[in-house]
Amino acid sequence: MSLDLVALCVGAHDPLRLARFWAGLLNWQTADDPLQGVALLPSDDTGFRVRFVLDAEEKKKQNQMHFDLTSTSLEDQQCTVARALDLGGRHLDIGQGPDARHVVMADPEGNEFCVIEPDNAFLAECGFVGALACDGSQQVGYFWNRALDWPLVWDQDQETAIRSPRGGPKITWGGPPVPPKAGRNRLRFDLAPSAGGDQQAEAGRLLSLGATRLDDGPGGCSQALAMADPAGNEFCLWPARS
Repeated sequence: MSLDLVALCVGAHDPLRLARFWAGLLNWQTADDPLQGVALLPSDDTGFRVRFVLDAEEKKKQNQMHFDLTSTSLEDQQCTVARALDLGGRHLDIGQGPDARHVVMADPEGNEFCVIEPDNAFLAECGFVGALACDGSQQVGYFWNRALDWPLVWDQDQETAIRSPRGGPKITWGGPPVPPKAGRNRLRFDLAPSAGGDQQAEAGRLLSLGATRLDDGPGGCSQALAMADPAGNEFCLWPARS
């Protein structure tokens, strides 16, 4: 059995506006989402789409995951920052300090992302979307390593990272201290069994790895099985794609 990461789903007050911001920043194409909302289709090796679905709740805390965007030079980093500002983004102070070489920013709805310095060795072999950086323990990283069957590419100092065998961004978990989870996450994974796979069988496998079933699923998940990883982070398991 195998499971695909189909999409990163983002709750938004204005899905179309947010999709246009990220389409301009990533140079991806917008498309009607067959499930709900607006989708972005990757133009690189990212391997999963980004979905924007309506979410009326106010953003009250820092997201549990964010994109790290890479740079090929200092000029390239500055161009990415300038493009984000032109599209409606803004600089963000989360306590990174004046000596930080990465630039912390937010999209028009306050979702955080970082524009990484050009000589970052950890993301050197990655594309523009270098990483999806997550709050979480080493154990949560191990869960997703087994759930997706993606190999560990980092496992030191209580920090963990996985990456698809086909390339694309790394998914990282930064280890302690892990902020306490408060309320439903605005970002989540949308998963589906690979073609010909069985949704219920995959749900059973995920439960055996430490996932839980949710009675009240996140927005845009009504046709899927709503679940959570061992740290309570919501995700949706959709039927296999044809």
